[in-house]
Amino acid sequence: MAADTQTTPPVDQIVDWEFAARTAARVGRPGPEVSASEAEQIVAQLRDSAAAAHPHVQSVTGLNTVAGEGVLIVDRAGWARANITAFRTLLAPVITEVFEKRDKPPARIASLGSRVAGAEVGGLLGILSSRVLGQYDAFGDPGRLLLVAPTIVAIERDLGVVPADFRLWVCLHEETHRVQFTATDWLAGHLLGEVRGLIGELMQEPSQVTERLVGALRGLPDIIRGDSTGAPLLDALQTPEQRRRLAAITAVMSLLEGHADVVMDDVGPQVVPSVATIRERFSKRRAGRGAVDQLLRRLLGLDAKARQYADGARFVRGVIEQVGMDGFNAVWRSPETLPHPDEIADPRAWVRRVHG
Repeated sequence: MAADTQTTPPVDQIVDWEFAARTAARVGRPGPEVSASEAEQIVAQLRDSAAAAHPHVQSVTGLNTVAGEGVLIVDRAGWARANITAFRTLLAPVITEVFEKRDKPPARIASLGSRVAGAEVGGLLGILSSRVLGQYDAFGDPGRLLLVAPTIVAIERDLGVVPADFRLWVCLHEETHRVQFTATDWLAGHLLGEVRGLIGELMQEPSQVTERLVGALRGLPDIIRGDSTGAPLLDALQTPEQRRRLAAITAVMSLLEGHADVVMDDVGPQVVPSVATIRERFSKRRAGRGAVDQLLRRLLGLDAKARQYADGARFVRGVIEQVGMDGFNAVWRSPETLPHPDEIADPRAWVRRVHG
């Protein structure tokens, strides 16, 4: 049945979000089999690990924030649905503005069909759901910490590491993201504005709005989570300003991911006894295995994500070596103290600019 475009919000005219959620659930594998008692134990330990991570993150970062009110333990379909909700919220004002500039939506958007766009989003999220361990949803109100239990269990088994250590290690990374956003009152809004600005610019020319919309939707999960600057999105970029925006977003995400990687390792063996083993095996896993896996990683931008973690971590450690953790924490003062794209590879340049 055709949607009533007079009453349906523009963002729902171009994407069938419910179909996206169903597609993601079908594409995403359910994960390892566990008994009911095992599942209960896993969920309980993940909750405990999330709570335990907060004071350790504060100790390493020197950032004092209030502990989060809880964590949402989800399956892969639940993670995908949470992100679909976030993407709809992100896109709604951008799509509304595009529609308001025209008497009616461009014909090629209508011909594309909301179910096709939903399939694009849902299919990508379904694939990613088997690779994502956790996520801090900074754009919710309030922000939420999500842990994807089936993927955590699958990867800890694949790596052959101590489950309790691995679960705390993962929580340290995600809790660091929560601290990053809650220690500032501007970061979430700044990042949201930059992403919306980029997506809005991608859809300004009427003749190319469909192609850019599909490219933007494919790239949205990677932008928000910092996974990559995947080819579909890059193909949509036309102007120097659009490329500048993307470079700035990528620099911020490299900072956030690299900082979290540094924290999760610097807590040390007194907190996570097997941290060295976990890091070694996890880093090897990031490299991918087999031709099919490597192809998939390139298509989804996961190789770019691995480089982003490494670049961001080198930036963080490089700054700390020069000015200490307190000096590094100047990065959280304002948008002006965030690293520029060229500074991610040159920590000394950031130190000179911010500290003089």
